[in-house]
Amino acid sequence: MLTRFFRLEQHGTTVRRELVAGLTTFAAMAYILAVNPAILSQTGMDKGALISATALASALMTVVMALATNYPIALAPGMGLNAFFTFGICLGSKMPWQAALGLVFYSGVAFLILTLTGVRRKLIDAIPHELKLAITCGIGLFIAFIGLKGAGVISAHPATLVSLGDIRQPGPLMALGGIIVAAVLIWRKVPGALILTVLGLTVLGLFLKTTGPDSAPVTPMPASWVSAPASLAPTFLQLDLAYFWQHWRVCLPLLLALLFVDLFDNMGTLIGVCQRAGLLDKQGNLPKIGRALTADATAAMVGSTLGTSTVTSYIESAAGVEAGGRTGLTAVTTAGCFLLALFLSPLIAVVPAAATAPALVLVGVFMMQSVAELDLKDFAKAVPAVITMLAMPLTFSIAEGIAIGFVVHVFFMLGIGRGKEVKPLSWGLGLLFLAHLIWR
Repeated sequence: MLTRFFRLEQHGTTVRRELVAGLTTFAAMAYILAVNPAILSQTGMDKGALISATALASALMTVVMALATNYPIALAPGMGLNAFFTFGICLGSKMPWQAALGLVFYSGVAFLILTLTGVRRKLIDAIPHELKLAITCGIGLFIAFIGLKGAGVISAHPATLVSLGDIRQPGPLMALGGIIVAAVLIWRKVPGALILTVLGLTVLGLFLKTTGPDSAPVTPMPASWVSAPASLAPTFLQLDLAYFWQHWRVCLPLLLALLFVDLFDNMGTLIGVCQRAGLLDKQGNLPKIGRALTADATAAMVGSTLGTSTVTSYIESAAGVEAGGRTGLTAVTTAGCFLLALFLSPLIAVVPAAATAPALVLVGVFMMQSVAELDLKDFAKAVPAVITMLAMPLTFSIAEGIAIGFVVHVFFMLGIGRGKEVKPLSWGLGLLFLAHLIWR
């Protein structure tokens, strides 16, 4: 039945290979079960509910993607998008998390409309290639910065703004050691390198009684590692859809930033993973890309109703592809693992910041690898790209980084006499971002 339904023979694979690939994908991305609640809980959201929302949203939308496309693509709350949700929207713009969930829902609606109407392609084409790469790299720097800051490796300083933390404390030492260990495991292609590092540091943290630079005690060791799933009630259907219309001047640039990041991230992940799986056609196009993007847009809306930041396609799906996964059965297997993880919330709840820091830093490294595609010898491309990358971590905001980078690109091209190369839609976006920076 599975062979026929997922057309395994047509794709040159077997049930066993697909199951192994699904387990491999889950091992590569399971760190999100600890990292996502750790990031989003800083907004005041209930951590137990976040664990359940992360696992349930990942499982549900991964199955939707599998059934809609038969692709080996898994979904979960996106790294970078969850940081933007917490630090850019809630803490940076002083917005209640309920209103931020509303923004996530509206971004999913906008994504769906753009996909169904075909405007998506025009919007993607309006963004210069170098800015697309710079946005990815900037988010990588931002995520890595958050990881180092959370573990106490980097700390605030009144004169220099940032400084080296107290490395003598157990938390920063654990984080630095974990980064090295995880990097070595990844280089050696050990399956589940990130989640193995997170689990190892969590066990070590229980003995050292530390979570970071302040040596605060960790959550007490639970009586049992297995329990019923934590209640979704604190976050389920708690999104505030009215806030956007009451504060649209503040919310609109944030909504556009959510939309852009989700759009570019999805396109890059889908093309990259499916290319490795040999699913592109002879022209290099992805069949059923409309279905895949529709599933992604729906994922953002469903995730917001459950109580998590934007759910998106995961580049870690490539780990399953490398293990032989070629169909939706790989994704369904990964979804089953996320459902089982619902019953491990006591274990996930005790994961300290020092244990999640290596995952954040190395995901940032992966995203920064796109810088190799930037032609920094071309000064016209280097200026907006580098400023975009710098602005994200230094302003502690993905939205502000995109806005500054776009404004610099548009007016720099005008200043050097190449304004005609800027597309009309790019001019509109540049002026919109300029207005946001002035009147925010």
